Amino acid sequence: MAGVVEDSWDPREWARSWTPSSERGRVQHGGFPPGLAGLHAGLGAAVLILLIGAAFAWFSRVPQGQPLASSSVVTPARASTGPTQVRRTLVLPQRSDLARALAVSGVPAEVAREVATAALPALAQSGDIRAVLTLTQLADGLRLDRLEASNGDSSGVVVERTHDGALSVSHVAAQLSRRIMVKHGTMDGDSFYSSAVAVGVPNSLISDFAKALAFDFNFQSEVAAGDAFEVAYAQSVNASGEAVGAPILLYASLTTESKSASVYRFAPDGGADEWFDSSGRSIVRALMRTPVDGARVTSKFGLRFHPILHFMKLHGGIDFAAPIGTPIYASGSGVIEWAAFKGANGNLVVLRHDNGWQTLYLHMNRFAPGIAPGARVSQGQQIGEIGTTGRSTGPHLHYEVHINGERVDPLGIQTEAGKTLEGAQLIAFEKLRDRIDVSRAAQTN
Repeated sequence: MAGVVEDSWDPREWARSWTPSSERGRVQHGGFPPGLAGLHAGLGAAVLILLIGAAFAWFSRVPQGQPLASSSVVTPARASTGPTQVRRTLVLPQRSDLARALAVSGVPAEVAREVATAALPALAQSGDIRAVLTLTQLADGLRLDRLEASNGDSSGVVVERTHDGALSVSHVAAQLSRRIMVKHGTMDGDSFYSSAVAVGVPNSLISDFAKALAFDFNFQSEVAAGDAFEVAYAQSVNASGEAVGAPILLYASLTTESKSASVYRFAPDGGADEWFDSSGRSIVRALMRTPVDGARVTSKFGLRFHPILHFMKLHGGIDFAAPIGTPIYASGSGVIEWAAFKGANGNLVVLRHDNGWQTLYLHMNRFAPGIAPGARVSQGQQIGEIGTTGRSTGPHLHYEVHINGERVDPLGIQTEAGKTLEGAQLIAFEKLRDRIDVSRAAQTN
């Protein structure tokens, strides 16, 4: 019927069904007054044009061919009748997920198993696997042309289908480089941990930093907001620049209102890593100033009003408050003389050091494995955990130092300087120091 729009979603059908303008005068207007009939026809045409425009806009939004996944990239075929090639990138939590991931991506199950079996020997048993699939979309489904699977260190495998239908497997070697990263910051009002994390220092290095400077600073009483610190560390990265493996602390520096210290990691004679100042002198002393990380000093050495006994009494050590379970370290190397519960002391460790001094660690929650009388421990080795056993008002470590049987202030002890590198070892250290300093200078704003 003239002037009637057909029930179609194709706007072209709407246009064909529309009454030509030459015939509009014959369209009946029902009860409209003669003077408004032309206006009515004009409004009708305008509404129809709007509907046609809306329909075209709606059709333009309908996808005419979606890629297989949001991570897929479709390579246009050279000819309109040619196959479509798709590249898809997947990140798998473990290598055993590969066959299932291929199948979910549309690869026939038998092919997925065959390709995964060929690739698995080159893939790491732990860590994410990055897989890049090259697929061709044919009339009857997807064809897997190429699989590139890589580990975190960029090593991996390439599996391709050759012209004769066989699988070609090529192994890819790791592509790692080592970079020196530098971070600077100032202490906030909370802790060194929060200050370091805020400027990008990896979590795993924070304890190492505190230990490296434990002979020079008591972090609980000698460090304050506004003090400046600097960290330099080595990090292995893959071909994409992504970090691989754990970072290694190379340099640590801390400057407070009263003093400054900078130390470099170096392994003399190819042995264990140690810390040295810029002149090649070891920073190791007989005792560390702080045997626990992340604690705060709640009571210093000297006379005080005892919180439980309620009278003045010599407080013969330092109290470090920290959550139950916080590690406690041997402040120096030596032999365990006592490791058991002892009345008001709670779980107690007494350690006799090589120079004859003793250190005592009270109120422990538990002892570390292997801590028993006669056992030898190294400086910085964990010997127990913070607790509140014995006569205690809350979780803390009471730490004492005895010299010739007398209790002394742990923070007031003056220990002899460490060894100084000489000859070839000093030359090797200076080369390492200079390389670190060049990186520090290049990354200083």
